[in-house]
Amino acid sequence: MSSVPNPNVVDADTLTGDLRPLRRAAFALGSNLGERLDYLQGAVDALTDSPEIVPVAVSPVYETEPVGGPQGQPMFLNAVLVVDTTLSARSLLERAMATEAAYGRTRDEPDSSRTLDVDVLAVGDVTADDDDLQVPHPRLAERAFVLMPWSDVDPEFDVPGLGRVQDLSSALDATGVRRTDDTLELPS
Repeated sequence: MSSVPNPNVVDADTLTGDLRPLRRAAFALGSNLGERLDYLQGAVDALTDSPEIVPVAVSPVYETEPVGGPQGQPMFLNAVLVVDTTLSARSLLERAMATEAAYGRTRDEPDSSRTLDVDVLAVGDVTADDDDLQVPHPRLAERAFVLMPWSDVDPEFDVPGLGRVQDLSSALDATGVRRTDDTLELPS
């Protein structure tokens, strides 16, 4: 018997009885302050600590130059976490923000250095364009530091309105994005 979740299985919410489809989702993880690798591993652990989230894969770690924000920032470590989940995109965003807060993330200045940055990249074929939730992530097609690690672990993911991760990744300039020997572990 295979331990790989079937993406066509439908689950029911235990409180409301509403059907909740199982969807593939991806998070971008980044850190450029403090114990960067430890913060990324902590994010993987926190985000997958739920029966509604089944970890599928975590990418290799990449070191990247900061994009935007103040000059002189330290280099980022970036990775992508792929999961299967019955949670809504909004619930995943709330979980991402709680994880950032648990690791001391502050939002004093846009695109500034941070202990942990967690973005919801995509949630199955879901699209959302609210003030605080945009899925797929509005700038993911411009970000080699997101698409390169994502392509390592889920190249066939079809991002709604944009195309396959592998195709998006190969269309970008990868200057300033370097794969490291560092690894993250999925919980067992």
